[in-house]
Amino acid sequence: MNTDQELEQKLEDAVWAAHSLFERGKTSGSSANMSFYHDGKIYVSASGTCFGTLTKDDFSVLLPDGTHVAGRKPSKEWPLHLALFAKSPDIKAVIHTHSPYSILWSFVPDLNETDCIPDHTPYLKMKLGTVGMIPYEKPGSQELFAAFRERAAASDGYLLKAHGPVVPGKSIMDAFYCLEELEESAHIAWELYRAKLG
Repeated sequence: MNTDQELEQKLEDAVWAAHSLFERGKTSGSSANMSFYHDGKIYVSASGTCFGTLTKDDFSVLLPDGTHVAGRKPSKEWPLHLALFAKSPDIKAVIHTHSPYSILWSFVPDLNETDCIPDHTPYLKMKLGTVGMIPYEKPGSQELFAAFRERAAASDGYLLKAHGPVVPGKSIMDAFYCLEELEESAHIAWELYRAKLG
């Protein structure tokens, strides 16, 4: 497969994953963003795009230092994505959503900051690993990006408090599967927490 075919496949996977997440209520409106690495560049979903209607043309192209080289204006949260690509060469894609159960779980008090979602089933640890809690800062703010970079090394996936998950992967589909597992684990944890409260 040549590089053009590889890019086409990555774009197809990204659009499929975005539509699937939107159609099943894992995100809404224009609240989500995603990215993938290809041929020395980072493709980030454009500002204001909706996962429900995302197309292959809805991506901005950045260099690893954040320089915008092609396409539309990137999502304002592109620094979160670049922080993860810089963390490890194994990370080739990132998905960020406002998944409801992950957000609900982020309000539970006294969570472990480097591993905040209990492994009630084995699959979260098997697919993703630990999920770090990032303290609340305004979405798109330099304070949020700084808090994220400060804690990125300590965990494998992340939950932005009162905001939503940020999940890296070896590909768009890998990030998609990890995000699915994180949200399902948060759902189970939330229901068990509610039951315990009576």
